[in-house]
Amino acid sequence: MTSTQLSLREPDAVLGLINSRRDTGRRLRRGVLCLLPACAIAFAGFQRRWMSDDGHIYVRTVRQILAGNGPVFNAGERAESSTGTLWQWLLVLAGLPGADIARAAMYGGLLLTAAGFALASLGALRLYADNAVGAASGDNAAKAVLPLGCLVLLALPPVWDFATSGLETGLATCWIAGAWLLLVTRSGSLATCVVLGLGPLVRPDLALVSAVFLVAQWVMARPSRRATFGGLGAALALPGAYEIFRIGYYGQLMPLPGVTKEASRSLWGRGFDYLTDFTGPYLLWMPALFLLAALLPTKAIRRDAVPVAPYFAPYLVPALAPVVAGLLCWAYVIKVGGDFMHGRMFLPGLLLMLLPVFLVPVTRAWTIATVGVGLWAVACASLLRVPYEGRIGPGGVADERGVYVRQNAAAHPLHHDFAGYPGTVAYARLVREADRANTPSLLLARTPATADSPTVTGVYSTLGFNGTVVPLDGAALDPIGLAYPLAAHSERIDGRVGHDKRLPDTWIFADRGRGPLPDGLDPAGVAAARRALDCGPLAELRAATRDPMTPGRFLRNVTGVWERTSFRFPNDPVRAERQLCGG
Repeated sequence: MTSTQLSLREPDAVLGLINSRRDTGRRLRRGVLCLLPACAIAFAGFQRRWMSDDGHIYVRTVRQILAGNGPVFNAGERAESSTGTLWQWLLVLAGLPGADIARAAMYGGLLLTAAGFALASLGALRLYADNAVGAASGDNAAKAVLPLGCLVLLALPPVWDFATSGLETGLATCWIAGAWLLLVTRSGSLATCVVLGLGPLVRPDLALVSAVFLVAQWVMARPSRRATFGGLGAALALPGAYEIFRIGYYGQLMPLPGVTKEASRSLWGRGFDYLTDFTGPYLLWMPALFLLAALLPTKAIRRDAVPVAPYFAPYLVPALAPVVAGLLCWAYVIKVGGDFMHGRMFLPGLLLMLLPVFLVPVTRAWTIATVGVGLWAVACASLLRVPYEGRIGPGGVADERGVYVRQNAAAHPLHHDFAGYPGTVAYARLVREADRANTPSLLLARTPATADSPTVTGVYSTLGFNGTVVPLDGAALDPIGLAYPLAAHSERIDGRVGHDKRLPDTWIFADRGRGPLPDGLDPAGVAAARRALDCGPLAELRAATRDPMTPGRFLRNVTGVWERTSFRFPNDPVRAERQLCGG
Protein backbone atom coordinates (compact mmCIF):
# COMPACT_ATOMS: atom_id res chain seq x y z
CA MET A 1 0.00 0.00 0.00
CA THR A 2 1.43 3.40 -0.95
CA SER A 3 1.84 6.43 1.26
CA THR A 4 -0.75 8.21 -0.88
CA GLN A 5 -3.34 5.54 -0.13
CA LEU A 6 -2.58 5.80 3.58
CA SER A 7 -3.04 9.53 3.58
CA LEU A 8 -6.38 9.17 1.81
CA ARG A 9 -7.70 6.59 4.31
CA GLU A 10 -6.43 8.21 7.52
CA PRO A 11 -9.23 10.83 7.71
CA ASP A 12 -11.87 8.10 7.35
CA ALA A 13 -10.20 6.10 10.11
CA VAL A 14 -10.02 9.14 12.39
CA LEU A 15 -13.65 10.01 11.66
CA GLY A 16 -14.70 6.43 12.43
CA LEU A 17 -12.80 6.52 15.72
CA ILE A 18 -14.45 9.81 16.66
CA ASN A 19 -17.91 8.44 15.84
CA SER A 20 -17.15 5.29 17.80
CA ARG A 21 -16.18 7.34 20.84
CA ARG A 22 -19.32 9.45 20.46
CA ASP A 23 -21.44 6.29 20.38
CA THR A 24 -19.67 4.99 23.47
CA GLY A 25 -20.23 8.28 25.27
CA ARG A 26 -23.88 8.31 24.24
CA ARG A 27 -24.37 4.79 25.57
CA LEU A 28 -22.72 5.74 28.85
CA ARG A 29 -24.97 8.78 29.22
CA ARG A 30 -28.00 6.64 28.53
CA GLY A 31 -26.86 4.11 31.09
CA VAL A 32 -26.55 6.82 33.72
CA LEU A 33 -29.95 8.31 32.82
CA CYS A 34 -31.56 4.89 33.10
CA LEU A 35 -29.90 4.12 36.42
CA LEU A 36 -30.77 7.36 38.21
CA PRO A 37 -34.54 6.73 38.57
CA ALA A 38 -33.82 3.07 39.30
CA CYS A 39 -31.38 3.99 42.08
CA ALA A 40 -33.83 6.52 43.50
CA ILE A 41 -36.68 4.03 43.80
CA ALA A 42 -34.32 1.36 45.13
CA PHE A 43 -33.23 3.77 47.88
CA ALA A 44 -36.78 4.85 48.73
CA GLY A 45 -38.08 1.29 48.69
CA PHE A 46 -35.25 0.03 50.88
CA GLN A 47 -35.94 2.75 53.45
CA ARG A 48 -39.54 1.49 53.72
CA ARG A 49 -38.94 -2.23 53.18
CA TRP A 50 -41.51 -4.55 54.68
CA MET A 51 -43.49 -7.73 54.13
CA SER A 52 -47.27 -7.63 53.90
CA ASP A 53 -49.52 -10.31 55.32
CA ASP A 54 -50.73 -11.08 51.78
CA GLY A 55 -47.08 -11.57 50.84
CA HIS A 56 -46.93 -14.36 53.42
CA ILE A 57 -49.84 -16.05 51.62
CA TYR A 58 -47.42 -16.57 48.73
CA VAL A 59 -44.79 -17.83 51.15
CA ARG A 60 -46.96 -20.67 52.49
CA THR A 61 -47.92 -21.85 48.99
CA VAL A 62 -44.25 -21.85 47.97
CA ARG A 63 -43.40 -23.85 51.09
CA GLN A 64 -46.10 -26.38 50.19
CA ILE A 65 -44.67 -26.74 46.68
CA LEU A 66 -41.16 -27.24 48.00
CA ALA A 67 -42.49 -29.77 50.52
CA GLY A 68 -44.00 -31.82 47.69
CA ASN A 69 -47.66 -31.05 48.45
CA GLY A 70 -48.30 -29.19 45.19
CA PRO A 71 -49.32 -25.55 44.52
CA VAL A 72 -51.87 -25.41 47.35
CA PHE A 73 -52.29 -23.41 50.53
CA ASN A 74 -53.39 -26.42 52.61
CA ALA A 75 -52.39 -30.00 51.92
CA GLY A 76 -55.39 -32.03 50.79
CA GLU A 77 -57.40 -29.09 49.39
CA ARG A 78 -56.63 -27.63 45.95
CA ALA A 79 -57.08 -23.87 46.32
CA GLU A 80 -55.12 -21.30 44.32
CA SER A 81 -54.49 -18.48 46.78
CA SER A 82 -51.74 -16.79 44.71
CA THR A 83 -53.09 -14.04 42.46
CA GLY A 84 -49.73 -13.55 40.74
CA THR A 85 -48.98 -16.93 39.17
CA LEU A 86 -45.60 -16.01 37.72
CA TRP A 87 -44.50 -14.39 40.99
CA GLN A 88 -45.36 -17.58 42.88
CA TRP A 89 -43.18 -19.74 40.63
CA LEU A 90 -40.32 -17.24 40.69
CA LEU A 91 -40.37 -17.52 44.48
CA VAL A 92 -40.28 -21.31 44.13
CA LEU A 93 -37.07 -20.93 42.12
CA ALA A 94 -35.69 -18.62 44.81
CA GLY A 95 -36.56 -21.18 47.49
CA LEU A 96 -34.97 -24.18 45.77
CA PRO A 97 -31.45 -23.40 47.10
CA GLY A 98 -32.91 -23.03 50.58
CA ALA A 99 -33.23 -19.24 50.65
CA ASP A 100 -35.56 -17.52 53.10
CA ILE A 101 -38.66 -17.15 50.90
CA ALA A 102 -40.04 -14.11 52.71
CA ARG A 103 -36.71 -12.30 52.43
CA ALA A 104 -36.44 -13.30 48.76
CA ALA A 105 -39.95 -11.92 48.15
CA MET A 106 -39.16 -8.62 49.84
CA TYR A 107 -35.81 -7.93 48.20
CA GLY A 108 -36.77 -9.60 44.91
CA GLY A 109 -39.68 -7.19 44.60
CA LEU A 110 -37.33 -4.27 45.23
CA LEU A 111 -34.87 -5.41 42.56
CA LEU A 112 -37.66 -5.93 40.02
CA THR A 113 -39.11 -2.49 40.77
CA ALA A 114 -35.73 -0.87 40.21
CA ALA A 115 -35.27 -2.87 37.01
CA GLY A 116 -38.69 -1.67 35.84
CA PHE A 117 -37.71 1.96 36.37
CA ALA A 118 -34.50 1.39 34.41
CA LEU A 119 -36.41 -0.24 31.54
CA ALA A 120 -38.97 2.58 31.54
CA SER A 121 -36.15 5.14 31.32
CA LEU A 122 -34.56 3.27 28.44
CA GLY A 123 -37.90 3.06 26.66
CA ALA A 124 -38.41 6.82 26.98
CA LEU A 125 -34.90 7.49 25.65
CA ARG A 126 -35.55 5.24 22.68
CA LEU A 127 -38.93 6.87 22.07
CA TYR A 128 -37.43 10.35 21.82
CA ALA A 129 -33.74 10.05 21.01
CA ASP A 130 -33.78 7.34 18.34
CA ASN A 131 -36.17 8.98 15.90
CA ALA A 132 -35.58 11.17 12.88
CA VAL A 133 -36.24 14.40 14.76
CA GLY A 134 -33.49 13.65 17.24
CA ALA A 135 -31.03 13.11 14.42
CA ALA A 136 -32.18 16.23 12.57
CA SER A 137 -31.72 18.42 15.61
CA GLY A 138 -28.07 17.63 15.97
CA ASP A 139 -28.70 14.77 18.38
CA ASN A 140 -29.57 17.23 21.16
CA ALA A 141 -32.51 15.07 22.22
CA ALA A 142 -30.22 12.13 22.68
CA LYS A 143 -27.89 14.20 24.86
CA ALA A 144 -30.36 16.14 27.01
CA VAL A 145 -33.52 14.82 28.63
CA LEU A 146 -35.47 15.80 31.70
CA PRO A 147 -37.10 13.58 34.36
CA LEU A 148 -40.85 14.12 34.32
CA GLY A 149 -43.11 11.10 34.69
CA CYS A 150 -40.58 9.36 36.91
CA LEU A 151 -40.76 12.32 39.33
CA VAL A 152 -44.48 11.69 39.83
CA LEU A 153 -43.86 8.06 40.75
CA LEU A 154 -40.82 8.78 42.91
CA ALA A 155 -42.77 11.33 44.96
CA LEU A 156 -45.63 9.01 45.96
CA PRO A 157 -45.38 7.09 49.28
CA PRO A 158 -47.47 4.14 47.96
CA VAL A 159 -44.82 3.61 45.26
CA TRP A 160 -42.14 3.43 47.97
CA ASP A 161 -44.26 1.04 50.04
CA PHE A 162 -45.08 -1.42 47.28
CA ALA A 163 -41.57 -1.49 45.89
CA THR A 164 -41.28 -4.30 48.44
CA SER A 165 -44.26 -5.83 50.39
CA GLY A 166 -43.69 -9.38 49.07
CA LEU A 167 -46.49 -8.98 46.52
CA GLU A 168 -46.30 -9.17 42.74
CA THR A 169 -46.20 -5.37 42.29
CA GLY A 170 -42.45 -5.29 41.58
CA LEU A 171 -42.82 -7.99 38.93
CA ALA A 172 -45.73 -6.06 37.39
CA THR A 173 -43.59 -2.91 37.23
CA CYS A 174 -40.74 -4.77 35.54
CA TRP A 175 -42.99 -6.58 33.07
CA ILE A 176 -44.96 -3.46 32.10
CA ALA A 177 -41.81 -1.42 31.48
CA GLY A 178 -40.05 -4.26 29.66
CA ALA A 179 -43.06 -4.98 27.43
CA TRP A 180 -43.31 -1.29 26.56
CA LEU A 181 -39.62 -1.15 25.69
CA LEU A 182 -40.19 -3.99 23.23
CA LEU A 183 -43.00 -1.97 21.65
CA VAL A 184 -40.81 1.12 21.34
CA THR A 185 -38.00 -0.86 19.72
CA ARG A 186 -40.55 -2.40 17.32
CA SER A 187 -39.37 -5.90 18.01
CA GLY A 188 -41.89 -8.12 16.25
CA SER A 189 -40.38 -11.53 16.97
CA LEU A 190 -42.29 -14.47 18.41
CA ALA A 191 -40.25 -14.07 21.62
CA THR A 192 -41.66 -10.54 21.92
CA CYS A 193 -45.19 -11.91 21.51
CA VAL A 194 -44.50 -14.39 24.32
CA VAL A 195 -43.38 -11.56 26.63
CA LEU A 196 -46.34 -9.34 25.72
CA GLY A 197 -48.71 -12.23 26.45
CA LEU A 198 -47.48 -12.78 30.01
CA GLY A 199 -49.82 -10.19 31.55
CA PRO A 200 -52.45 -12.65 32.87
CA LEU A 201 -49.71 -14.68 34.57
CA VAL A 202 -48.24 -11.57 36.21
CA ARG A 203 -51.71 -10.64 37.48
CA PRO A 204 -55.08 -11.54 35.90
CA ASP A 205 -56.23 -7.94 35.35
CA LEU A 206 -53.02 -7.21 33.40
CA ALA A 207 -54.55 -9.24 30.57
CA LEU A 208 -55.91 -5.82 29.56
CA VAL A 209 -52.35 -4.58 29.09
CA SER A 210 -51.37 -7.65 27.09
CA ALA A 211 -54.36 -7.15 24.78
CA VAL A 212 -53.60 -3.48 24.15
CA PHE A 213 -49.88 -4.07 23.60
CA LEU A 214 -50.49 -6.96 21.21
CA VAL A 215 -52.91 -4.85 19.17
CA ALA A 216 -50.37 -2.02 19.14
CA GLN A 217 -47.67 -4.37 17.91
CA TRP A 218 -49.96 -5.59 15.12
CA VAL A 219 -50.81 -2.01 14.07
CA MET A 220 -47.10 -1.14 13.81
CA ALA A 221 -45.96 -4.33 12.08
CA ARG A 222 -49.04 -5.12 9.93
CA PRO A 223 -47.93 -8.75 9.56
CA SER A 224 -49.44 -11.28 7.19
CA ARG A 225 -52.39 -13.37 8.30
CA ARG A 226 -50.11 -16.34 8.91
CA ALA A 227 -47.67 -14.26 10.97
CA THR A 228 -50.59 -12.74 12.91
CA PHE A 229 -51.91 -16.13 13.99
CA GLY A 230 -48.37 -17.28 14.76
CA GLY A 231 -47.77 -14.28 17.00
CA LEU A 232 -51.15 -14.68 18.69
CA GLY A 233 -50.44 -18.34 19.32
CA ALA A 234 -47.06 -17.49 20.85
CA ALA A 235 -48.66 -14.85 23.09
CA LEU A 236 -51.42 -17.18 24.32
CA ALA A 237 -49.32 -20.33 24.67
CA LEU A 238 -48.18 -19.96 28.30
CA PRO A 239 -51.31 -18.24 29.72
CA GLY A 240 -53.53 -20.67 27.84
CA ALA A 241 -51.64 -23.73 29.03
CA TYR A 242 -51.73 -22.54 32.64
CA GLU A 243 -55.44 -21.75 32.39
CA ILE A 244 -56.11 -25.33 31.30
CA PHE A 245 -54.07 -26.54 34.28
CA ARG A 246 -55.95 -24.16 36.60
CA ILE A 247 -59.37 -25.31 35.40
CA GLY A 248 -58.55 -29.00 35.71
CA TYR A 249 -56.50 -28.88 38.90
CA TYR A 250 -58.36 -26.27 40.97
CA GLY A 251 -61.74 -26.45 39.23
CA GLN A 252 -61.93 -22.63 38.93
CA LEU A 253 -61.65 -20.14 36.08
CA MET A 254 -59.52 -17.75 38.13
CA PRO A 255 -57.41 -17.68 41.29
CA LEU A 256 -59.56 -18.06 44.39
CA PRO A 257 -59.10 -14.40 45.54
CA GLY A 258 -60.85 -13.38 42.31
CA VAL A 259 -63.84 -15.51 43.35
CA THR A 260 -63.98 -14.26 46.93
CA LYS A 261 -63.57 -10.61 45.84
CA GLU A 262 -66.16 -11.05 43.06
CA ALA A 263 -63.88 -9.80 40.27
CA SER A 264 -66.75 -9.61 37.79
CA ARG A 265 -69.02 -7.39 39.90
CA SER A 266 -69.63 -3.64 39.46
CA LEU A 267 -69.23 -1.37 42.49
CA TRP A 268 -68.60 1.97 40.81
CA GLY A 269 -69.39 4.14 43.83
CA ARG A 270 -66.91 2.34 46.06
CA GLY A 271 -64.38 2.40 43.22
CA PHE A 272 -64.58 6.18 42.86
CA ASP A 273 -64.12 6.50 46.62
CA TYR A 274 -60.94 4.42 46.23
CA LEU A 275 -59.82 6.75 43.43
CA THR A 276 -60.41 9.80 45.60
CA ASP A 277 -58.56 8.14 48.46
CA PHE A 278 -55.50 7.84 46.18
CA THR A 279 -55.56 11.08 44.20
CA GLY A 280 -56.86 13.43 46.89
CA PRO A 281 -54.17 13.31 49.60
CA TYR A 282 -51.34 13.80 47.09
CA LEU A 283 -53.04 16.48 44.96
CA LEU A 284 -52.38 14.44 41.84
CA TRP A 285 -54.36 16.91 39.77
CA MET A 286 -51.37 19.28 39.96
CA PRO A 287 -48.82 17.17 38.02
CA ALA A 288 -51.64 16.16 35.66
CA LEU A 289 -52.23 19.83 34.79
CA PHE A 290 -48.53 20.43 34.12
CA LEU A 291 -48.38 17.41 31.84
CA LEU A 292 -51.47 18.47 29.90
CA ALA A 293 -50.13 22.00 29.52
CA ALA A 294 -46.92 20.66 27.99
CA LEU A 295 -48.77 18.35 25.62
CA LEU A 296 -51.49 20.73 24.41
CA PRO A 297 -50.26 23.32 21.86
CA THR A 298 -51.77 26.42 23.45
CA LYS A 299 -50.82 29.85 22.15
CA ALA A 300 -48.54 30.48 25.08
CA ILE A 301 -46.36 27.46 24.33
CA ARG A 302 -47.09 26.91 20.63
CA ARG A 303 -43.51 27.63 19.64
CA ASP A 304 -42.22 24.83 21.85
CA ALA A 305 -45.22 22.52 21.52
CA VAL A 306 -44.89 22.18 17.76
CA PRO A 307 -41.51 20.39 17.96
CA VAL A 308 -42.94 18.07 20.59
CA ALA A 309 -45.44 16.50 18.19
CA PRO A 310 -42.87 15.20 15.70
CA TYR A 311 -41.17 13.31 18.48
CA PHE A 312 -44.36 11.33 18.88
CA ALA A 313 -45.18 11.03 15.18
CA PRO A 314 -42.87 8.10 14.30
CA TYR A 315 -43.79 6.40 17.58
CA LEU A 316 -47.42 7.45 17.95
CA VAL A 317 -48.68 3.92 18.59
CA PRO A 318 -46.16 2.94 21.33
CA ALA A 319 -46.68 6.36 22.90
CA LEU A 320 -50.46 6.00 23.05
CA ALA A 321 -50.71 2.26 23.80
CA PRO A 322 -49.59 2.45 27.46
CA VAL A 323 -51.90 5.41 28.08
CA VAL A 324 -54.87 3.47 26.73
CA ALA A 325 -53.85 0.40 28.74
CA GLY A 326 -53.43 2.48 31.90
CA LEU A 327 -56.85 4.08 31.54
CA LEU A 328 -58.42 0.64 31.05
CA CYS A 329 -56.65 -0.65 34.17
CA TRP A 330 -57.94 2.27 36.22
CA ALA A 331 -61.46 1.82 34.82
CA TYR A 332 -61.41 -1.86 35.83
CA VAL A 333 -60.18 -1.09 39.35
CA ILE A 334 -62.94 1.50 39.77
CA LYS A 335 -65.57 -0.89 38.37
CA VAL A 336 -64.82 -3.69 40.85
CA GLY A 337 -64.81 -1.31 43.82
CA GLY A 338 -61.10 -0.70 44.36
CA ASP A 339 -59.03 -2.43 47.02
CA PHE A 340 -58.38 -2.30 50.74
CA MET A 341 -54.69 -1.32 50.36
CA HIS A 342 -54.21 2.40 49.82
CA GLY A 343 -53.16 3.14 46.23
CA ARG A 344 -51.86 -0.33 45.40
CA MET A 345 -54.22 -1.25 42.57
CA PHE A 346 -53.76 2.10 40.81
CA LEU A 347 -49.96 1.87 40.62
CA PRO A 348 -49.70 -0.28 37.44
CA GLY A 349 -52.12 1.99 35.58
CA LEU A 350 -50.32 5.12 36.74
CA LEU A 351 -46.98 3.72 35.58
CA LEU A 352 -48.50 2.89 32.19
CA MET A 353 -49.90 6.39 31.69
CA LEU A 354 -46.57 7.99 32.63
CA LEU A 355 -44.34 5.79 30.44
CA PRO A 356 -44.38 8.07 27.35
CA VAL A 357 -43.23 11.01 29.51
CA PHE A 358 -41.05 9.08 31.94
CA LEU A 359 -38.12 11.11 30.56
CA VAL A 360 -38.71 13.94 28.06
CA PRO A 361 -36.50 15.99 25.68
CA VAL A 362 -35.40 19.50 26.65
CA THR A 363 -37.83 22.08 25.24
CA ARG A 364 -39.39 25.11 26.87
CA ALA A 365 -42.75 23.38 27.35
CA TRP A 366 -41.21 20.28 28.90
CA THR A 367 -38.85 22.36 31.05
CA ILE A 368 -41.74 24.36 32.49
CA ALA A 369 -43.66 21.16 33.15
CA THR A 370 -40.65 19.52 34.81
CA VAL A 371 -40.10 22.50 37.12
CA GLY A 372 -43.77 22.49 38.14
CA VAL A 373 -43.89 18.74 38.69
CA GLY A 374 -40.57 18.90 40.52
CA LEU A 375 -41.91 21.47 43.01
CA TRP A 376 -45.00 19.35 43.55
CA ALA A 377 -42.84 16.24 43.97
CA VAL A 378 -40.80 17.87 46.74
CA ALA A 379 -43.98 18.85 48.59
CA CYS A 380 -45.57 15.44 48.05
CA ALA A 381 -42.55 13.44 49.17
CA SER A 382 -41.96 15.55 52.27
CA LEU A 383 -45.41 16.68 53.41
CA LEU A 384 -48.42 15.06 51.77
CA ARG A 385 -49.76 11.95 53.51
CA VAL A 386 -53.06 10.14 54.01
CA PRO A 387 -54.99 11.34 57.07
CA TYR A 388 -55.13 7.80 58.49
CA GLU A 389 -51.39 7.07 58.50
CA GLY A 390 -50.67 3.75 60.25
CA ARG A 391 -54.35 2.86 60.49
CA ILE A 392 -57.39 1.69 58.55
CA GLY A 393 -59.28 4.68 57.18
CA PRO A 394 -63.00 5.34 57.69
CA GLY A 395 -63.75 3.91 54.23
CA GLY A 396 -62.03 0.60 55.00
CA VAL A 397 -58.90 1.42 52.98
CA ALA A 398 -55.70 0.90 54.97
CA ASP A 399 -52.27 2.42 55.08
CA GLU A 400 -51.20 -1.20 54.80
CA ARG A 401 -47.52 -0.83 55.57
CA GLY A 402 -48.21 1.52 58.48
CA VAL A 403 -50.71 -0.95 59.96
CA TYR A 404 -48.20 -3.81 59.98
CA VAL A 405 -45.39 -1.61 61.26
CA ARG A 406 -47.59 -0.70 64.21
CA GLN A 407 -49.00 -4.17 64.83
CA ASN A 408 -45.56 -5.81 64.71
CA ALA A 409 -43.87 -2.98 66.63
CA ALA A 410 -41.10 -3.09 63.99
CA ALA A 411 -39.90 -0.51 61.49
CA HIS A 412 -39.33 -3.17 58.81
CA PRO A 413 -41.61 -6.15 59.54
CA LEU A 414 -40.50 -9.28 57.69
CA HIS A 415 -41.48 -12.40 59.69
CA HIS A 416 -44.55 -11.12 61.48
CA ASP A 417 -44.82 -11.77 65.21
CA PHE A 418 -47.53 -9.14 65.91
CA ALA A 419 -45.69 -8.03 69.03
CA GLY A 420 -47.90 -4.94 69.17
CA TYR A 421 -51.17 -6.85 68.75
CA PRO A 422 -51.83 -9.06 71.81
CA GLY A 423 -54.88 -10.85 70.40
CA THR A 424 -52.95 -12.27 67.45
CA VAL A 425 -50.06 -13.28 69.71
CA ALA A 426 -52.52 -15.21 71.89
CA TYR A 427 -53.94 -17.00 68.84
CA ALA A 428 -50.46 -18.01 67.68
CA ARG A 429 -49.73 -19.40 71.16
CA LEU A 430 -52.88 -21.56 71.02
CA VAL A 431 -51.90 -22.93 67.61
CA ARG A 432 -48.39 -23.82 68.73
CA GLU A 433 -49.63 -25.44 71.93
CA ALA A 434 -52.09 -27.57 69.95
CA ASP A 435 -49.37 -28.56 67.50
CA ARG A 436 -46.94 -29.53 70.28
CA ALA A 437 -49.66 -31.60 71.95
CA ASN A 438 -49.95 -33.57 68.69
CA THR A 439 -53.72 -33.74 69.20
CA PRO A 440 -56.08 -33.06 66.28
CA SER A 441 -57.90 -29.85 67.12
CA LEU A 442 -59.89 -27.07 65.52
CA LEU A 443 -59.17 -23.57 66.75
CA LEU A 444 -62.51 -21.98 65.93
CA ALA A 445 -62.96 -18.51 67.33
CA ARG A 446 -60.02 -19.49 69.57
CA THR A 447 -62.04 -22.35 71.09
CA PRO A 448 -60.51 -25.86 70.73
CA ALA A 449 -62.64 -28.75 69.49
CA THR A 450 -61.98 -32.13 67.86
CA ALA A 451 -61.33 -31.91 64.11
CA ASP A 452 -60.79 -33.99 60.99
CA SER A 453 -57.36 -32.52 60.36
CA PRO A 454 -54.32 -34.74 61.09
CA THR A 455 -52.96 -31.91 63.19
CA VAL A 456 -54.20 -28.43 64.02
CA THR A 457 -56.77 -26.52 61.98
CA GLY A 458 -56.59 -22.78 62.62
CA VAL A 459 -59.27 -20.33 61.55
CA TYR A 460 -58.15 -16.72 61.45
CA SER A 461 -58.81 -13.75 59.13
CA THR A 462 -55.16 -12.69 58.95
CA LEU A 463 -54.37 -15.46 56.51
CA GLY A 464 -50.67 -14.90 55.85
CA PHE A 465 -49.91 -14.98 59.56
CA ASN A 466 -52.22 -17.97 60.02
CA GLY A 467 -50.33 -19.81 57.28
CA THR A 468 -47.07 -19.03 59.07
CA VAL A 469 -48.04 -20.43 62.47
CA VAL A 470 -50.15 -23.41 61.33
CA PRO A 471 -47.92 -26.32 60.23
CA LEU A 472 -47.93 -27.41 56.59
CA ASP A 473 -49.74 -30.66 57.37
CA GLY A 474 -52.45 -28.75 59.21
CA ALA A 475 -55.07 -26.43 57.72
CA ALA A 476 -54.89 -22.64 57.88
CA LEU A 477 -58.39 -21.43 57.05
CA ASP A 478 -59.76 -17.93 56.60
CA PRO A 479 -63.48 -17.13 56.78
CA ILE A 480 -62.92 -14.51 54.05
CA GLY A 481 -62.13 -17.21 51.50
CA LEU A 482 -58.79 -16.21 50.00
CA ALA A 483 -57.58 -19.80 50.38
CA TYR A 484 -60.73 -21.61 51.56
CA PRO A 485 -63.04 -22.55 48.65
CA LEU A 486 -66.10 -23.02 50.86
CA ALA A 487 -65.85 -19.46 52.18
CA ALA A 488 -65.01 -18.04 48.73
CA HIS A 489 -68.29 -19.35 47.30
CA SER A 490 -70.48 -18.00 50.10
CA GLU A 491 -72.69 -14.99 49.56
CA ARG A 492 -71.17 -11.53 49.79
CA ILE A 493 -71.95 -9.43 52.86
CA ASP A 494 -71.79 -5.65 53.15
CA GLY A 495 -68.31 -5.34 54.60
CA ARG A 496 -64.95 -3.70 54.11
CA VAL A 497 -63.65 -3.78 50.55
CA GLY A 498 -61.74 -7.00 49.89
CA HIS A 499 -63.18 -8.49 53.08
CA ASP A 500 -66.85 -8.76 52.21
CA LYS A 501 -67.08 -12.52 52.52
CA ARG A 502 -67.21 -14.00 56.02
CA LEU A 503 -68.24 -17.64 56.39
CA PRO A 504 -70.06 -18.16 59.71
CA ASP A 505 -68.46 -20.45 62.27
CA THR A 506 -71.43 -22.78 61.90
CA TRP A 507 -70.30 -23.73 58.39
CA ILE A 508 -66.65 -24.10 59.35
CA PHE A 509 -67.44 -26.45 62.22
CA ALA A 510 -69.84 -28.43 60.02
CA ASP A 511 -67.10 -28.76 57.41
CA ARG A 512 -64.07 -29.39 59.63
CA GLY A 513 -65.12 -29.99 63.23
CA ARG A 514 -66.16 -33.04 65.20
CA GLY A 515 -67.18 -33.69 68.79
CA PRO A 516 -68.96 -31.31 71.17
CA LEU A 517 -70.08 -27.98 69.74
CA PRO A 518 -68.23 -24.88 70.99
CA ASP A 519 -70.31 -22.43 72.98
CA GLY A 520 -72.42 -20.13 70.86
CA LEU A 521 -72.99 -22.47 67.90
CA ASP A 522 -76.56 -23.46 67.02
CA PRO A 523 -76.87 -27.30 66.83
CA ALA A 524 -79.71 -27.04 64.30
CA GLY A 525 -77.62 -24.74 62.13
CA VAL A 526 -74.63 -27.10 62.22
CA ALA A 527 -76.87 -30.05 61.31
CA ALA A 528 -78.42 -28.12 58.40
CA ALA A 529 -74.98 -27.07 57.18
CA ARG A 530 -73.73 -30.67 57.25
CA ARG A 531 -76.68 -31.82 55.19
CA ALA A 532 -76.20 -28.97 52.71
CA LEU A 533 -72.52 -29.87 52.31
CA ASP A 534 -73.57 -33.24 50.91
CA CYS A 535 -76.01 -31.78 48.37
CA GLY A 536 -75.69 -30.61 44.77
CA PRO A 537 -73.15 -27.88 43.93
CA LEU A 538 -71.67 -27.81 47.45
CA ALA A 539 -70.88 -31.50 47.33
CA GLU A 540 -69.37 -31.04 43.87
CA LEU A 541 -67.28 -28.07 45.07
CA ARG A 542 -65.79 -30.14 47.88
CA ALA A 543 -65.14 -33.06 45.54
CA ALA A 544 -63.50 -30.81 42.94
CA THR A 545 -61.03 -29.49 45.50
CA ARG A 546 -60.52 -32.50 47.80
CA ASP A 547 -60.95 -35.70 45.81
CA PRO A 548 -57.69 -37.33 44.65
CA MET A 549 -56.50 -35.82 41.37
CA THR A 550 -57.09 -38.40 38.64
CA PRO A 551 -57.65 -37.98 34.88
CA GLY A 552 -61.38 -38.44 35.50
CA ARG A 553 -61.43 -35.79 38.24
CA PHE A 554 -59.45 -33.41 36.02
CA LEU A 555 -61.97 -33.86 33.20
CA ARG A 556 -64.96 -33.37 35.53
CA ASN A 557 -63.35 -30.18 36.86
CA VAL A 558 -62.98 -28.91 33.30
CA THR A 559 -66.52 -29.67 32.20
CA GLY A 560 -68.14 -28.13 35.28
CA VAL A 561 -65.86 -25.15 35.74
CA TRP A 562 -68.26 -22.41 34.63
CA GLU A 563 -71.09 -23.46 36.93
CA ARG A 564 -68.67 -24.12 39.80
CA THR A 565 -66.94 -20.73 39.52
CA SER A 566 -70.23 -18.83 39.43
CA PHE A 567 -71.88 -20.89 42.22
CA ARG A 568 -72.76 -19.07 45.47
CA PHE A 569 -74.67 -20.38 48.48
CA PRO A 570 -76.52 -18.57 51.31
CA ASN A 571 -74.71 -17.94 54.58
CA ASP A 572 -77.77 -19.13 56.50
CA PRO A 573 -77.41 -22.96 56.73
CA VAL A 574 -81.15 -23.60 56.91
CA ARG A 575 -81.83 -21.56 53.79
CA ALA A 576 -78.85 -23.18 52.05
CA GLU A 577 -80.16 -26.67 52.89
CA ARG A 578 -83.58 -25.85 51.46
CA GLN A 579 -82.07 -24.37 48.31
CA LEU A 580 -79.48 -27.09 47.66
CA CYS A 581 -81.18 -30.22 48.98
CA GLY A 582 -84.71 -29.36 47.87
CA GLY A 583 -86.29 -29.83 51.28
